[in-house]
Amino acid sequence: QVQLVESGGGLVQAGDSLRLSCVASGGTFSYYVMAWFRQVPGKEREFVSGIAWNVGNRQYAGAVKGRFTISRDNAKNTVYLQMDSLKPEDTAVYYCAADTAYSRRTIISTRENFYAAWGQGTQVTVSS
Repeated sequence: QVQLVESGGGLVQAGDSLRLSCVASGGTFSYYVMAWFRQVPGKEREFVSGIAWNVGNRQYAGAVKGRFTISRDNAKNTVYLQMDSLKPEDTAVYYCAADTAYSRRTIISTRENFYAAWGQGTQVTVSS
């Protein structure tokens, strides 16, 4: 069973940067599509970014494109989300997720029901 543990959240000011990390254990990480989602109270969880197993395929939500960068280190079973030029509207709980289906290893879905494993979430708060 795949387990995901996020870290790196915190309280920052608008314009600052943060890097989130997510370490996976218990599976074949290198084949998984990995993604970051975020959620604010009272709203649905939304897709932020995803990266396929071959790292060349990445996808971003429009609200973060150009400011966030997703990457992965398969040797460390870790996926990262570099968040630059943070805005107050980026405030949310950020979740790491893994699509463990081998047949979908090149397809990045924005739908959370495609992701079988989830981390516990890490809070990111951006003050104005």
